[in-house]
Amino acid sequence: MDHCEASVNSDEQDWSLNRDPGEQTGLLWNLPTDQPRDTGKQGRTPSYAAVFIVVNAALGAGLLNFPYAFYMAGGVVAGIVLQMCLLLFIIAGLVILAYCSQVSSKGTYQEVVRAACGRVVGTICDVLIAVYTFCTCIAFLIIIGDQLDKILAALMHTPEGDDFINGHWYSDRKFTISVISILVILPLSIPKEIGFQKYASLLSVLGTWYVTIIVIIKYIWPDKGMIIGNIPTSPSSWMAVLNAIPTICFGFQCHVSSVPVYNSMERPTVQRWGWVVTAAVVICLFVYTGTGVCGFLTFGSSVNVDVLLSYPSDDISMTIARASIVLCVLTSYPILHFCGRTVIEGLWLRYKGEALEVDSSRERQRRILQTVTWFLLTLVLGLFIPDIGKVISVIGGLAACFIFVFPGLCLVEAKFSEIRQANSASWWSLVLFGIFMVCMGTFIFGQSTVSAIYQDQRK
Repeated sequence: MDHCEASVNSDEQDWSLNRDPGEQTGLLWNLPTDQPRDTGKQGRTPSYAAVFIVVNAALGAGLLNFPYAFYMAGGVVAGIVLQMCLLLFIIAGLVILAYCSQVSSKGTYQEVVRAACGRVVGTICDVLIAVYTFCTCIAFLIIIGDQLDKILAALMHTPEGDDFINGHWYSDRKFTISVISILVILPLSIPKEIGFQKYASLLSVLGTWYVTIIVIIKYIWPDKGMIIGNIPTSPSSWMAVLNAIPTICFGFQCHVSSVPVYNSMERPTVQRWGWVVTAAVVICLFVYTGTGVCGFLTFGSSVNVDVLLSYPSDDISMTIARASIVLCVLTSYPILHFCGRTVIEGLWLRYKGEALEVDSSRERQRRILQTVTWFLLTLVLGLFIPDIGKVISVIGGLAACFIFVFPGLCLVEAKFSEIRQANSASWWSLVLFGIFMVCMGTFIFGQSTVSAIYQDQRK
């Protein structure tokens, strides 16, 4: 969810599909999956390691919002059914991207989209990746503020519900977010490379697993004094169910980083990749479902959008969980910023018609300017947007574009580039499936964005 890979795109528009009818194969089932295409990008990552890399990319701070998503969906059964339905498309999108990367010899998500769908759609994809990473960075800062409030309350032994903590300048939310962001996030965001990514991913996964374990334990052995609301067993309306979809999409969105992972595998094939992503998604499903179900059943209708805010401040185990999430977010922000900055750099160079910067001093100046501007904008918005639910609605809708819209477009373009045999049922089935994915993703994006705007105006 909170990790991605990006690189400066090339300007090649070639889809690189063989036009020889004898070489044309079906997209998902007729591809000779036991013979990987020689793209020159095969790596040394074994399949089992690729599973955990995909898990690292998917798991993140979005875990905190799943109990509220189950409440919005209308209970445990409705939440699980909604997840299972979406997972079918999530896995299908990952497989489609792997195939398109294989036939186009492209190594990143945006390059695959540009090669398959052309310059215009590729540019739109670049812009949406930049917006998605920017909004996710804002959400990270809001999470930092939420968790630091509770951590400071625990350290100062402030009674639950007491506003005494807000009376000190050093415990003010705006001050704490600004200080920790300037001292930690900004220095980690300026470097050109992000060699610490593997360590950040490890910290992120360990933190999310700890949160899941603690939420499950607190459900089995609840603390006294917890506020428990009604536990709905059915959704209040279809609109409520739709409002839960962006959170699930945000949690399982690992598609942007999936293409580099696929190309890093030993002998990458679509069939082997299908098993990899299925295993990774199942692992994420257990983590998200465990947190969502237990967090929802613990608090019912009184659950907070950020589930950790529902627990008392003086709970030591929860204080450790909050500290783990803060550490996870602090290391994840620079990675997301790196992805967004790289896409912006690619758009700028393409607009100027320039190659990669040769003058290191100019590159350094532009990188520092981009980083400081990005950081200040996200910091200001993070300070004045108190509700993370609004940001999740927006970035969840954008995640639906990466899960449904662009893979669906790539699938349709790939099938249209083939020479279709008369009355080919599989050909038509895949084309219709791709069109359905595009329509579904567009609807989710539009609905979540309009809902976020509407809720903001009502407040």
